[in-house]
Amino acid sequence: MSEVYRIARGRLPLLVSIPHVGTEIPPDIGAALVPRAAQTEDADWHLERLYAFAAEMGASLLVPRYARYVVDLNRPPENTPMYPGQNNTELLPTRFFTGEPLYRAGAEPDAAEVERRVARYWMPYHEALAAELARLKSEHGHALLFEGHSIQAELPWLFAGHLPDLNVGTVNGGSVLPGLRERLAAVLADQTDFSHVIDGRFKGGYITRRYGRPDEGVQALQMEMCWHCYMAPWHEYDEKRAARVQPLLRRLMQTMLDGRA
Repeated sequence: MSEVYRIARGRLPLLVSIPHVGTEIPPDIGAALVPRAAQTEDADWHLERLYAFAAEMGASLLVPRYARYVVDLNRPPENTPMYPGQNNTELLPTRFFTGEPLYRAGAEPDAAEVERRVARYWMPYHEALAAELARLKSEHGHALLFEGHSIQAELPWLFAGHLPDLNVGTVNGGSVLPGLRERLAAVLADQTDFSHVIDGRFKGGYITRRYGRPDEGVQALQMEMCWHCYMAPWHEYDEKRAARVQPLLRRLMQTMLDGRA
């Protein structure tokens, strides 16, 4: 166990990773940020609570401690943009999702600070993620990665319009086998409570792209869920809303578990 993350190891070949749920900011980093950053408004709020059912099913659960303002665990270490030609947040984000500066003037991180944070915060999470996938593959012959994320439905600086409720990313089918993508689409189509899209605005971030290797026995997908699916205003967890979406999330995970082809 590391102070950077917590992991609960399960008995199924499924790992649920929620890399943006952390809200802590070390004091030395917080001193460089504008006061607003202390609210960590761009966190993927309450996902550990929302996905607790997955651990009860027998899946592994990987949870970071620190906020994405410290380092974005779902960005490549070389900091290449996830979505070229659009506004992106970086490996060490310098803007809020609304576009305003995250750092005090002149306090932005330099190359040495980027290197320090990657070594201190980014690497341990990815080492744990890779090790758990390797364990699952060794024990079960294959591994499945469910990347859980959440976001506001409207963020004009990042994307136009209003997001569907559920945004599944499979890197245009590259991070899962074709049969799984089709079955997931069928599960989503077989319900009317939540709007959805596969490989729309969010096609999968670095983790899905890096670890989704279906030809090598590891399939991965990203679920980008709008906050209103499980939260009330002001970042409050809403049991009733969560109870509506959790059965569908469970069905999607079970669909991943039920077959590989």
